[in-house]
Amino acid sequence: MRQTQIVQERLIPLGVETELVKVKTSGDVFLDKPLHQLTGFGVFVAEIDERMLSGEIDLAVHSMKDLPTKRPDDLTVSAVLKRDSPYDILLTRNGSAQALEELKEGATVGTSSMRRTAQLRRARPDLQIESLRGNLQTRLHKLDRGDYDAIVLAEAGLERMGLKMDYVRLDKERFVPSANQGTIIVVAKKGSKAEFYSRSLDDEPTRAVTMIERKILETVGGGCVVPMAVHATANNGQARVLAEVLSLDGKRFVRVDENISLKEDDPLKRAEDMGQRLMIMGGRELVEEAVKEFGTR
Repeated sequence: MRQTQIVQERLIPLGVETELVKVKTSGDVFLDKPLHQLTGFGVFVAEIDERMLSGEIDLAVHSMKDLPTKRPDDLTVSAVLKRDSPYDILLTRNGSAQALEELKEGATVGTSSMRRTAQLRRARPDLQIESLRGNLQTRLHKLDRGDYDAIVLAEAGLERMGLKMDYVRLDKERFVPSANQGTIIVVAKKGSKAEFYSRSLDDEPTRAVTMIERKILETVGGGCVVPMAVHATANNGQARVLAEVLSLDGKRFVRVDENISLKEDDPLKRAEDMGQRLMIMGGRELVEEAVKEFGTR
C-alpha cells in the first residue's frame, strides 16, 4: 500500500489523477505457508496482471523482486523508480541494535526468504531459522510478542514506512541482497496512456543495474526455491555485479564478482554470461538440489 501511495504522490505533479484499487493476491492470502511452498510463479503478481489485461486497472505497483522474469507480452515495466536501500537488516526482540554475531547460541531468527535462510546458516549454523510471513507491522508484532529472538527484513521497508528503530544492517558482502531488492516498479499495458504518463517516473541508472540483476536471475532460473543473490551497483559507467547461488544449508556456494561496462553495446549479454558461468561453476547442481527438495514452483 505504501509503495502504491509513493507512486501516486509522484504522479500528482504530472497532473495525473489516480484511484487506488486494492487487490488481494495469493501471496497475501496464504500467510500460513513459507513463500517457497506456494505453488506458481509470481504469487504477488498474477491476479494483478489479470486485472490489468482485462482493463480493470491501468497501472500496477510492485516490489521489483516479486516480479517474475517471464512476463505477459502485452505488459511492460513502464517505470523503475530510483532505488531505495537494497540491504538487509537485523532487528532483535530487546529493541537494541545487536549484531548477528552477538545473538545467543541457538537463537530463533525469522525470515521468509530462502536466500536469507541460506546466508544466515552460512554465517551462524547454530541459529534456528523459522518462517516469517505477513506485512511489516505483522512481522514486527511477532517479534515483539516473542515468537523470534530476531528477524531479518529489508531496510527499504522501514524507510518507506518512516519507522525509526534500532537495527543492524547486515554486511553487504556476506548478505548479498536479492535481485531488485529495494526497488519499486510500475507496470502498464503496452501502448496505453498509462504507460506514457508513468514513464516519466523512470530512473534510468536504477533500471540499468536492476535489469542486469534480472538477466542473471533469469539465466540461473529455479524460482523462489533457490537461495540466490544478485546485486549490482553503478559508478562511473561501470556496474560492480556480485552474484551467488547457495546450497539450502549454506555450507556450499558459488560466487562471481565482476564489473560490467554500462556503456558497452550489450551489458545484458555480459550479465547472461555471468549467469552461465555461475551454472558451470556448480550453480546448476545447487539449483537442481533446491528444486528437487521443494519441487518446481
